Amino acid sequence: MRIGVIADTHDHLPAVAEFARRFAAAGVDIVLHAGDYCSPFSLTPFLSASLPFAGVFGRNDGDREGLRAAAAKGMATELYESPHSVDVSGQRILLVHDLADVNERSIAGHSVVIHGFTHRKEVQTNGDSLLINPGEGCGWLHGVPSAAILDLESREVDFIVLQMAETIR
Repeated sequence: MRIGVIADTHDHLPAVAEFARRFAAAGVDIVLHAGDYCSPFSLTPFLSASLPFAGVFGRNDGDREGLRAAAAKGMATELYESPHSVDVSGQRILLVHDLADVNERSIAGHSVVIHGFTHRKEVQTNGDSLLINPGEGCGWLHGVPSAAILDLESREVDFIVLQMAETIR
């Protein structure tokens, strides 16, 4: 199973649309978002691509009811408060916006932990848990929009990095 991993999209719609296109082209089975969409229209590219989608809210998601209403229009689209555990293909995955909001015991109970908040991409392990921060989907802070694709079987993570020119089409 292939999982699209993204966070901190902060309303950068052209970047979100490009990631949704790349996720669909790569045969991603589900997209998991670690929060900070900001506005409901930020979900549109995922909904238009008919990608199953689950995510948690971040600190900059002010219109949560609007985001929930937008998500309800999509196929298998759900949004939760952070942190939230999801079961994907028999594996427990923890979605959390800020990793500092969970303790070691919570991490240890999950095979994968997807988080955002720092806007910096990284992959690390904590015991048997794989921790993934896909970086910033928006590119606003560091000028490099990024996301990732996780192969759940092999636990291999491939980052997708956009050039800003790709996000202004």
